[in-house]
Order: sequence, then structure tokens, then C-alpha cells
Amino acid sequence: MNVMPLTTTMADEDDAIVRLKDIRRSFGTVEALRGISLALKPGRALALVGESGCGKTTCARIVARLDAPTSGTMAFRGADVTQAGGRADEKMRRRAIQMVFQDPFASLNPVFSVYHHLARPLLLHGHAKNGGEAKAAVARLLADVGLDADVTARKFPHELSGGQRQRVNIARALAVGPDVLVADEPTSMLDVSIRLDILELLARIKRERNLAMLYITHDIATAAHIAEEVVVMFAGQMVEWGETSAVIGNPRHPYTQLLLSAVPDPDRPFVPGQSARFLAHADDVRRKSRPASDNVEEVTVNHFVRALGRTPA
Repeated sequence: MNVMPLTTTMADEDDAIVRLKDIRRSFGTVEALRGISLALKPGRALALVGESGCGKTTCARIVARLDAPTSGTMAFRGADVTQAGGRADEKMRRRAIQMVFQDPFASLNPVFSVYHHLARPLLLHGHAKNGGEAKAAVARLLADVGLDADVTARKFPHELSGGQRQRVNIARALAVGPDVLVADEPTSMLDVSIRLDILELLARIKRERNLAMLYITHDIATAAHIAEEVVVMFAGQMVEWGETSAVIGNPRHPYTQLLLSAVPDPDRPFVPGQSARFLAHADDVRRKSRPASDNVEEVTVNHFVRALGRTPA
């Protein structure tokens, strides 16, 4: 049976800004996504968690209108927008759904100043009518992401640290007043010492601006810092999903358990040969998790797990 990732009432469904239903995406003979269903709601974050190649970024690109599904439907504020609409409609949706990319170094044009990166979307989308308004708006955006506008606005990307660049990228996404923020591994290329600061910034922005957020990560531990709901993906398929506290506190699928077991624990002593045993165990879990199954169990309210398929003999 097919089960939606959120047990919602009809009123809750209407509250979703973006809703994906049974989304599939194929690249030739490769199925990158298989039956993805999720909802993004104001003031809440949903984390897509899984290893590289599981389909997380493909899903994010579909939500951000950078790719189209092979089948399934995408709704925006209740209207079916699976197929691209007119130019004006697509401009409105792309303004409403903004993306923060993984690489803070490649996301900014090195020949333009920070001011240019922020003022341009403000002027293009009519949030500033002239240079004076743009300057004031840029100052507010930089302050909102924890940067000194007087110092930062005139700088070029090469003069910023990785964390500062990612803050500028977040400010640029916020410049057009989006309803949805898609954050694709926003901390994976940053120093460990500043990752928590960026996660806390995203959580604060989500709360203060009532944004719906899709947070993409391979690190399930960070999902607890930012997301109210989590979807664990493997081989293009949802294998466990629901409230973050329920999924992390009571993981039922072997792959979810594997992801949690890989989280570093400073209190766990190192044992010689442990890495080899973990890798052998991980390969076994992946092999057992790969066969597709349509059987979904509701563990508790808003906590679902997909049954393992029948392993080939």
C-alpha cells in the first residue's frame, strides 16, 4: 500500500505550500526517485537524509523547479504545477522557492561584490525601487544573517571565509521574500566549528519568517537541530519517515539504524578492527534494503517504515 509521509487532515493538506505525490524521476534506465511523497509547511522543516546517490538532490531540484519529474504530481499552494507554466507563473514560483547550494565558494560570482549579489535580486523583483532602498535592504539582510553590513557589503567573495560566504548565500535567497527555502547540504563544505552556527541561523530564519524548509543532508544527527520531520531515503525510495523525534528516537528500518550508528560518539572508545566490521555490516544492510517493497507500517502517529523487500536468493 502507498502511505503519505504525513498523517494529515484535509485542512492540513491545504496548509502545505509544496506537496509532492508519488514523484518518480528516471535518467535512462536509472530510477533516481521512486514514489516520493512529502509536504512542506510554513514554519516547519523537513529533512531528507541519506547517503550520496540516494536521490536527495534530485528531489530538491524538482521542488526548486530546476528539474521535472518523470511521473507523479507537484502542487504549489494547492494548484498542480507539475508541468511548467507561463513565464510569469514560473517567475513567481521560482521567487517563492529559493535554494541555498552546497558549495559556498562556487555559488557567488567572484567578479561582483557582496552588495551586487544582494541588490540585484532586490531590484529585479521589485523589493527595492532605487539605489537608496537597495542599500538599506542589503544592510538589513546582512544584519539578519549575522554579518556587519558596513564591512561586508563592499567585499568580494574571495575576501570572505566559507561561513561568511554561506551567510551571504542565505541572505541572497531571502532577498526576494521566499515562502520555501531549499537547503542542499548547506554545511557539508564548512569547517566543523561553524556548522552549528549555520544550522542555528537557518532554524531561526525558518521560525521568524515562517518559512517552509527542505533540508538536505547525509548527516542524520543534524536533522534533529533543524527539522520537525525527517524522511530517510535509500536508492531513490523513502524507507522511514515521520516526526524527527520518533524516527531518531525509535528507528525501525535497518538503514536508519545504520545511519545513526555512524554518528560520531566521543564517549565510544575506538576498537581495533571496528571500521572493517562496520563497513561489512553497512554492505549487508544496503543489500537487504535495496529490494523495493510497497508494504508500509505505521509505527505510531506520523511515524512510518517501509518493509524490506524479498532478498534474491
